[in-house]
Amino acid sequence: MEIHTFFIILLAILLSARILGELAARLGAPPVIGELAAGVLLGPSLLGWVEPAPVIRLLAEIGIILLLFEVGLETDLQRLAKTGFKPVMVAFAGVALPFAGGFGVAYSLFGLDLLVALFIGGTLTATSIGITVRVLTDLNRHRSHEAQVVLGAAVLDDVMGVILLALLYEFSKGGGISLTNTGKVVLFIALFMVLAPLAAKLIAEIINRFERRSQIPGLLPSTVVSLVLFFAWLSHAVGAPELIGGFAAGLALSRRFVMPMAIAIRTNEDFAHRVEEQMKPISHLFTPIFFVVVGLSLNFREIDWTSSFVWLFSTALFIVALLGKLAAGFVIKEPLFNRIAIGLAMTPRGEVGLIFAELGRSSGILSGEIYAALILVVALTTLLPPFALKYFYSRPSATTT
Repeated sequence: MEIHTFFIILLAILLSARILGELAARLGAPPVIGELAAGVLLGPSLLGWVEPAPVIRLLAEIGIILLLFEVGLETDLQRLAKTGFKPVMVAFAGVALPFAGGFGVAYSLFGLDLLVALFIGGTLTATSIGITVRVLTDLNRHRSHEAQVVLGAAVLDDVMGVILLALLYEFSKGGGISLTNTGKVVLFIALFMVLAPLAAKLIAEIINRFERRSQIPGLLPSTVVSLVLFFAWLSHAVGAPELIGGFAAGLALSRRFVMPMAIAIRTNEDFAHRVEEQMKPISHLFTPIFFVVVGLSLNFREIDWTSSFVWLFSTALFIVALLGKLAAGFVIKEPLFNRIAIGLAMTPRGEVGLIFAELGRSSGILSGEIYAALILVVALTTLLPPFALKYFYSRPSATTT
């Protein structure tokens, strides 16, 4: 891509995301809906002006990593710990139920091949933590009890999704599934989630001391962004999604950081506040790019709207995808309100579902009609939940919960 073309594309993405996000907010919808709509408008579905080129996807990845860093900053680990095993139970149910349902529909009802059915089931397991977190933040519910459960479950869901994707990819290449390699990935991710916040906390203390003595303005945001990017790279190196690294770095810099070594590593309230204030403008610049790119990746023109198979198959998968995630909220002991909220918040597939579908298409496993049906399901489960959550929390009973 030529540099002047990149400039005009980036201008279109930022301006359209801002304008449509503002419009969505004025209409009472979560702003993320406007940003997703901006991608649909600019992308191949409508105008066809912008393609999700590698450089744009790279900016989008930075956006989602910074969003998860911001989420980590605002996460109260003590409150998260009080949820106990609930996020684990929700995450396992949120993966197992849609996977089993999607596989069953594809393999038993529609008679598709085993590998095709496995990829379809895998696509339905996804939860887009970025969209979920952004919607809860827009609704000012990101600090609620149910949001803590959703956050923990969505992170685990992402990790399990990566492992499942690796297994399916290995299976598709005909080499069989290596339990040894899978075990190593799980072990590395677990160690990373335990040790990374502690390491990031120590590095943050060094940044804090240098920042006090620096003669040049801007040291804090530049070093913190460097820290976030380093942990994103480290997360990828151990086999986890890059955004998990951003989340771990945010946890470490949070003013509510509590871990087994917290007595020896005291939290500096003033430093944590300065990090939040100086990082927000950077996060708010990059984060909308991610949601626009999700919209750019949805190509509604690839769907054969006259095909009865596409309509029947996508309808069946949509029902399974919706019920599977909603049911995940009911595997834990919570008030009915919280159970429904958790299930709805776990529903968006977003970019994670698209990755599954695209891998199946590029590997020659999914036909054009099956791929189109999956794109339709991913689109519906991405665009509808924000509206559902907005309505759910706007009811009079929600104000007393």
